[in-house]
Amino acid sequence: MENIREVLKELMSKRQLDTKFQDLMTPVYEDADVLKFCEEHKNELSTDGVARSASKLYEYVQERDKYNRNEPTLMPGYQPILIVNNHMIEVSYQPSKKLLANEKQRAFNMRVKAVNMPKMIRRARFDDFFPDQDRQTALTAALNFIQAYEKDPHQFHKGLYLTGSFGVGKTYLLGAIANELATQGYESTLVHFPSFAVEMKNAIGENNLAEKLNLVKKAPILMLDDVGADAMSSWVRDEVLGVILEYRMQNELPTFFSSNFSMPQLETEHLQINQRGESEPLKAKRLMERIKFLATEVTMVGVNRRQK
Repeated sequence: MENIREVLKELMSKRQLDTKFQDLMTPVYEDADVLKFCEEHKNELSTDGVARSASKLYEYVQERDKYNRNEPTLMPGYQPILIVNNHMIEVSYQPSKKLLANEKQRAFNMRVKAVNMPKMIRRARFDDFFPDQDRQTALTAALNFIQAYEKDPHQFHKGLYLTGSFGVGKTYLLGAIANELATQGYESTLVHFPSFAVEMKNAIGENNLAEKLNLVKKAPILMLDDVGADAMSSWVRDEVLGVILEYRMQNELPTFFSSNFSMPQLETEHLQINQRGESEPLKAKRLMERIKFLATEVTMVGVNRRQK
């Protein structure tokens, strides 16, 4: 096709009697983006094709300007572009950078399932986890897990059993691990275990116990937070925690824990004594064997950062 500017001028001159059309199309045919597109694709276009594409060019300019002004458009979240189809000009809509960013964030959020966890879990990042001398071992262990898991997610990788006093960053570190894994496309489920135990009791009456339990026990990567924070009934210990641990051990699924108890303390001071005050050492030992199979104990010490 000949010089595009001359073609567009010719199209306008042929329509001189139609003043309204001329008023509408003059800014369209003089638009820099339209001229550039027609010039780049002039070998694919004909004069007749451009003439018959007038409504599409008008739509493009109108929708582009609305998009640039952040006004409502025909396709919210999508940006108009021009394409050539069968020697005609068409308008196509592609996702905007904002829409792509929102979809990326939504997909990221869906990879981190938080059950009764604090809001700060969503913001937890390694960059904000201060690796002082007391917490460096835990940070190194977390980074080593991520590196190994990303290298071969199909192999079994032991999680971490983070133990330490209140406020030293155990929960935050679990969140940072989950969020870092999410950036690589891996899903994690974080569960505040005392709250989850209450939900399990309520689920009996709601007849959805198995469904809720399956969602947790089958999670690709599971993080049980605050294990041992509340008194645990024999039923929760054996039919909830025990079932989760057994499934995950048998299927070699990565599992993390956080607790104010060390592993020996959790066994003797929490899991061993039932709600009637009776000692059940064999049941406690059985559970601890599964926890030890699934996770490596790492002690975190330091000041209570919640009070700083």
